[in-house]
Amino acid sequence: MKKELVRLQKMLADCGVDSRRKCEELIRRGSVKVNGKVAVIGDKVDPYSDKVYVKGKRVTAAAKPKYRYIMLNKPRGYVTTMSDERGRKCVAELIEDIEERVYPIGRLDKDSEGMLLLTNDGEFANHIMHPKKHINKVYRVTVRPAITEEMVEKLQTGIVLDGRKTAPAQVRVVTKQEGRVVLEIVIREGRNRQIRRMCESLGLEVARLKRIAVGTVKLGGLKQGMYRDLSADEIKRLSHDPNPTKNQR
Repeated sequence: MKKELVRLQKMLADCGVDSRRKCEELIRRGSVKVNGKVAVIGDKVDPYSDKVYVKGKRVTAAAKPKYRYIMLNKPRGYVTTMSDERGRKCVAELIEDIEERVYPIGRLDKDSEGMLLLTNDGEFANHIMHPKKHINKVYRVTVRPAITEEMVEKLQTGIVLDGRKTAPAQVRVVTKQEGRVVLEIVIREGRNRQIRRMCESLGLEVARLKRIAVGTVKLGGLKQGMYRDLSADEIKRLSHDPNPTKNQR
């Protein structure tokens, strides 16, 4: 696994040696050694594997955090929160046996279901939620009573919500029956109840909304109410990092 390198003065400051500026002075004076060699300004280290000494005394970083990356198949009726003061069922109840304190990446509303990712890795979560990263969220949406080509085009080009037009979406009709249509909708944004509101603005009733994929990672056959750890490959695909697993359990 590729080392996660940080500037030497930052590592020393994080370990409580002194301020970053004072640590730079220690490096300039030749008071710092890394793996037996006198350090210089600009050196980078792995805080968890490199041997760093200041004036002959070993400096050790705190234990490396254990990161978890969880996929949950959220059922309807659960709110996407780790606690609820109103006493409603929340997703925390479905992952009670996870030791790490994970939290949801984004949310699914109470009446929606499907893939919900949870983690304790803030950088990973921010990457997925940031709109500029253009990570697709794929939904299977059942609407009533029927949908026209014009409606599909409007969903694709954007709907004005709260005075601002939604970003272009991909919309595909999966099945069409009398009084019922199943759509696959792909969006990159994450506005509050966005797909429901887009459909409702066209007079469509959303009977069911299920997230089936995030990026290229699919919900697959994961049973409702169950969870699993993401694989190293899935984490890599979501983070676009050649070695994204960090200290995955």
